Order: sequence, then C-alpha cells, then structure tokens
Amino acid sequence: MAEEFDVIVIGSGPGGYVAAIRAAQLGLKTACVESRATLGGTCLNVGCIPSKAMLHASEYYDAAASGAMAKLGVKVTPELDLDAMHAQRIDAVKGLTGGIEFLFKKNKVTWLKGLGSFVDAKTVKVGDETYTAKNIVIATGSSVTPLPGVTIDQQVVVDSTGALELPKVPGKMVVIGGGVIGLELGSVWRRLGAEVTVVEFLDQILPGMDGDVRKEANKILKKQGMAFRLSTKVTGVTVNGGKATLTLEPAAGGAAETIEADTVLVSIGRRPNTDGLNLAATGLSTNPRGQIETDHRFQTAVPGIWAIGDVIPGPMLAHKAEDEGIAVAENIAGLTGIVNHDVIPSVVYTWPEIAGVGLTEEQAKERGEVKVGKFPMLGNSRAKTNHEPDGFVKVIADAKSDRVLGVWIIASVAGTMIAQAAQAMEFGATSEDIAYTCHAHPTHSEAIKEAAMAVTGKPIHV
Repeated sequence: MAEEFDVIVIGSGPGGYVAAIRAAQLGLKTACVESRATLGGTCLNVGCIPSKAMLHASEYYDAAASGAMAKLGVKVTPELDLDAMHAQRIDAVKGLTGGIEFLFKKNKVTWLKGLGSFVDAKTVKVGDETYTAKNIVIATGSSVTPLPGVTIDQQVVVDSTGALELPKVPGKMVVIGGGVIGLELGSVWRRLGAEVTVVEFLDQILPGMDGDVRKEANKILKKQGMAFRLSTKVTGVTVNGGKATLTLEPAAGGAAETIEADTVLVSIGRRPNTDGLNLAATGLSTNPRGQIETDHRFQTAVPGIWAIGDVIPGPMLAHKAEDEGIAVAENIAGLTGIVNHDVIPSVVYTWPEIAGVGLTEEQAKERGEVKVGKFPMLGNSRAKTNHEPDGFVKVIADAKSDRVLGVWIIASVAGTMIAQAAQAMEFGATSEDIAYTCHAHPTHSEAIKEAAMAVTGKPIHV
C-alpha cells in the first residue's frame, strides 16, 4: 500500500523546500520530491548562489587588475587562478545545499529521491514507488528557454549553467539576451578578461525595468567595456573548430552580418517546468505561456493540488517562490497565507547593482499623475569615499496621496538598499514618511532619503 502524507511537494527549489519545511513546522506529515543529487533546485545548484560566488570573486580580481585598488593605496599584481575561483563557488553551493538537507532532517521532511509525476490528483509516482497525499504542491521551477535553431553543447554554445563552469576565460564571448542572467554572467567573464558583446532584440537592455534605469545601466556597463548590439536578432549559430559564427540581423529587417566568438551564452529567458509531470492525469492543463494558473491562495483548478514559484504567473524570482512556499503551506494548514505581488523586489547583481520594487515610472504614469524624486549616488558621501559614483535612487509617488508606487536604484549595494523601499511600501508609506525617517550617516541608504525628499523638491545634497 502506498505511503500516505498530508503534503507532498514536487521540487526542492526555493519555493519547494520552504513550502515543505513550513508545512512540517505546522504539524503536517510532509514529503518533498527531488531528482537532483542535492536539494535547492536551480537557484542553489546552478543559479543565484554559484553566480553570486563568481560575481563576488571576479569583482575582487577586477579591482586589483583595473588599478582601482592601487588608487586606494593598495598595490598588487593579480594573477587569475580560475580553478580556485571555481572551487570556492562549488564550496558555497555544497554548504548551502547540505544545509537544506540538514533542515529537512531537523523538521522531519521526507526526501523522496527521483522524478515525480502524477498518477491521479492524489497520487505521485517517484521512481518505482507511489505515494498519496491529501495535498500536492507543484514547485518544479523553470529551465532555460531554447533559441530555435541553436544547439547548446555546453562547450562553445552554453546556457547559464555552462557559463558558470567555463574551464578558461574566453577571448570573445557573445551573450544572446540583455536580461538579468546574461548581464550578470557576461560581466563575470568581462572582468576576468573576455571581450563581451551583448545582442538584444529590443532597443534597450533589462526589459521590464524602469526606463531611466535601463538607459543608465547600458551607459555604465558600456563604460566598463561591454559592447551592445541592440535592436538586433540572432538568426543562426554555427560551430566549427571550437569557434562559433553568429548570424545577426536588424530586428526591423535588413542586411545580415556575421560575428565570431569563442563562447556563446544563450540567455533569452526561462520557461516553466511542467513536462513529465503528467498533468493530464489530474485534469490540469497549462495556459498559453505554459504556466499553471492558481487563485490567490495558490490553489489550482483541481482541489488539493497547489502550485507556486516559476510554474505560475509572475516574476521568476527565488524570493517570490519562497514567500509563496510559506503562504501555500499556511493555506493548506488552514491559516491565512498571503503574498503581496505588488511589492516583489528584483535585483541585477552587476557592478553596480541594479534594483527595483513596485511600478516603473512608465507604468505609474499610465495609471495617473505622479511625482518623481531622483538623487545621484555622486552626491552620497559614502559612495564618494568608496569611489562608487555611478547610479542614482529614484522614488515614484502618487501625486495626490504621496504614496510610494515604486523605487529604482543603481548603486554598489542596491540589492540591500531595496529592502528598505519594499518594507516602506508594504506599510503603505508616503515619500514624506521616508524623507522624515532618520538615516545613519555616512551610508548609501541616505540616497533613498534624499530621493524621497526630492519628490517634494527639497533634497539637500544636490
């Protein structure tokens, strides 16, 4: 007879493992299905975590190699040890994935090892075994969107996973796609010595972000040595003798041209992982974008089946999935689990970092009259002493109520700074609330206060 659980979570990424732990904390007999040898999903194994390890290390190398450290009075002659850089990345991943395994044991979550698929709405098959549950949570995440006609061989043409594991620094790297992942990984290899060109179909990088941020990010990254081919599409990639030849065409139509590269990173987005789940056995189907639709409680159209994270509509972000993981477990347990999808911050971990929460200025203006305050990091004393003059903080507020609708930041620590903006918005703050909150000096966060003051035309240091 099949072992029975209160909750089975399919997938152990940031949404899945958090949902499993929270369900177990609430007294539910819980299992989590995962086919990888380690827990943590894409994020911990081949995504957010290892990429940050490489970004951090490459920033140190660049600071030494570019002369930035010498300007601070620290003279060094750097030598790149790429094997050691990869080793510390692997070590970071090992520590964190092992940590989740420890948390599963501590919270008595059963790890069902293997690929999970539905037998029916209450039964999941893992390997040769079947398990039943009153509630099943789909948290299978997403995978790289392929580019039609382009074969990823993980040698010359790589996806984000392959781009983390290159055995040597490529001479020339072409990144297809000017989104978050392409810019982050492209910037790692640019800092380590590669010549990097980003090809983007749209007329600006970072689709979905605030217009000012997109323009400024382009300018800053260009200054750092990244080349951009905007309004351009890749119509073909051929590999010969360990080199790639890419065929490019203007997005609006026109004559084609070819460029060569040692490495091509295909980074045009991600798509939900639903193949192999046998959703048809439950009566569930996906929407035209391949996502599973849910209500605000994360309940699907089939009672007892829930879904969270990258497989449902909304931004494909680890922290969104985590919050949904907590909320879905609480809803299953009869509590009230809520996620405010209007206040989900997003961060690009380039140098400087780029972060935003809420509406862009363009979106806000479509909804009504707004007031906007901007403050340059050049006017921030901590940024000045740290030799980090690039970027700004932008606060967008409703013209009548003064309620903050969006905050956008380019700064060395924008990813940390955005938390203050998100929390203020969660509490329904006005720009005046932020402006009259005392901020420690000298800190980068003072720029948020100044931008809030600028909403009503009264910044001090500009």
